[in-house]
Amino acid sequence: MKTTILKGTVVSAPALGKLDITENGYLVAVDGIIQGVYETLPPQFAGCAVEDCGSDLILQSFADMHLHAPQYPMLGMGMDLPLLKWLDTYTFPTEAKFADTGLARQVYRQLAAELAKNGTTRVCMFSSLHREATLILMEELESAGITGYVGKVNMDRNGGVNLQETTEESIWETRRWLDECGDFPHIKPIITPRFTPSCTDELMKALGEIAGAQNLPIQSHLSENTGEIAWVSELHPECAQYWETYAKYGLWNSRTLMAHCVWSDERERRAIRDAGVWVVHCADSNQNILSGVAPIWVMLNEGVRVTLGSDIAGGDHLSMFDVAAASIRASKARSILDNWQTDFLTVAEGWYLATSAGAEFFGEKPGFAPGNPLHAIVLRDDALPAVRKLTARERFERCVYRRQEGALRAVWSAGRKIYAAE
Repeated sequence: MKTTILKGTVVSAPALGKLDITENGYLVAVDGIIQGVYETLPPQFAGCAVEDCGSDLILQSFADMHLHAPQYPMLGMGMDLPLLKWLDTYTFPTEAKFADTGLARQVYRQLAAELAKNGTTRVCMFSSLHREATLILMEELESAGITGYVGKVNMDRNGGVNLQETTEESIWETRRWLDECGDFPHIKPIITPRFTPSCTDELMKALGEIAGAQNLPIQSHLSENTGEIAWVSELHPECAQYWETYAKYGLWNSRTLMAHCVWSDERERRAIRDAGVWVVHCADSNQNILSGVAPIWVMLNEGVRVTLGSDIAGGDHLSMFDVAAASIRASKARSILDNWQTDFLTVAEGWYLATSAGAEFFGEKPGFAPGNPLHAIVLRDDALPAVRKLTARERFERCVYRRQEGALRAVWSAGRKIYAAE
């Protein structure tokens, strides 16, 4: 039995907008499972080693619920282009290069290390359509200590000559990939039709059947961009709305993640809520590639489950600190655009979406709840200037927007210490 005890200023988000703060507190885990947060150490743990972090902040680590691994080398490129032109000009040519397994190994090892170093310990991630590169991505994430889901992308139309499978190839390669990736303890498969314009009806039907037969989660894109929505309408005139192109093939349920939903109207949002589909809000990407500002506060008020994603490389930040801050700013912009008829995200709410909301997709309870696997970061902020002693809440709120160099001291993922600052 291994006991992990972290002592410091413990902060977690047990509910949307709520923070639990325990100064000089103890976060205790046994065999990687959280036992609780305590003001004084319980007697049964007397004599156990304590990792004393001083006054450092002990926070939940992040869940990045939407990012594209092969786009990692593209970060910051093509930001003046709208979505569909950006895909054709930058994304598809870049992803095609991941037929090269050597390149995949090099890029994915660096990506996995940077995720760990930034405190992201859970992911839902798109690979490319290449089966071998997808297995390499899963290996590198597993080796780095990350937990989560990775999907081999499916696309049998509208990918160009270098990034397109036949329908038969896509189905066969998906089945083969699923047979080959079953031994990873922390990285699991997720069915990943890129989006409706990239997948024929036959492929979508097959993916829905595979997901249902093997009880697999699903990830894709929905109502990101007005041009995309118009294209989907042309391809599926029998469907009144975009979401129906997934629902008709069994790809629409409580284990489905849909990124963006910028232009989802009331009817589509109701379909999202009623099916228990998860929305992944990607604020940076929505603005960078000219898609819009999603009505996140409206979704939350309507009972839609919302999480956050970096969406690299449409998004230009891998750090989920920055993603949370961008989501807060975007919600303020949306509030202004809505003539103050909608509210905006507070820091505590943005933090919940970046941590606890995503963790719930993995079956965890919000915050540092007993029974959860230990996912935590230790953050130092003693070098930042101050003219008075800040409260723990003020320190926490500041860290979302500003961190000193080398702020992250350590990261735990599923009970394993996966990063420690030198």
